Amino acid sequence: MDKETANYIKSYFSNLMTDDEKLTLKYQMYTYKTEDNPKMRKMMVDRGWISERPDIKEYLKDGYEEFELNVAKRIMEETPEKVFLNNCPKCNKLARTPYARQCRYCGNNWHDLTVAQFKLENSFQITGRYFFLLGQITKGEIKQGQFMDLTMLGLNKKPKIEAIEFALKRQDGKIWEDIGLGTNELTEEDKKYLKNMGSFTTPFDIISKR
Repeated sequence: MDKETANYIKSYFSNLMTDDEKLTLKYQMYTYKTEDNPKMRKMMVDRGWISERPDIKEYLKDGYEEFELNVAKRIMEETPEKVFLNNCPKCNKLARTPYARQCRYCGNNWHDLTVAQFKLENSFQITGRYFFLLGQITKGEIKQGQFMDLTMLGLNKKPKIEAIEFALKRQDGKIWEDIGLGTNELTEEDKKYLKNMGSFTTPFDIISKR
């Protein structure tokens, strides 16, 4: 694995880091910021922002770049299905972010794959039927047969939209209609993750193909 890929994984999938790896990252960051300010460093240690545990320092024994590489390798070995490597469809090089739609190397643009955007409010399972992601369309038009790009939500999955249904909601005297996007292509772990997430502020993409 190269340095660029390791940094991409650490930056955009930091939720997959272990607690000790996160403490090490904080230790590295705050140590750099307080190396010339012992008073501030002591304050951060006292408040628990920096851990002085020997095993945390051990992660950095071969330098920060090696630590970052080891973290990325571990994530790809243990949970590769949760990491989305956004490679250019033309040259296959890694895009700058998981959400980029233009290659910084060859200039290829794949914005046309995104046909709509959807803001998630909550998720639920109907017994014997589909798992639904409930929310609102914020842009474009959604149809059955399209795909939900759940990268923005932290899942490297693009399940097919197999059903579209409407749910009437009432709250504080107001009535509105939410849209449910149904699929059977998620695992039980994926469903639990989405249920626990609840709503998500940033809309995710609906794409024409995966």
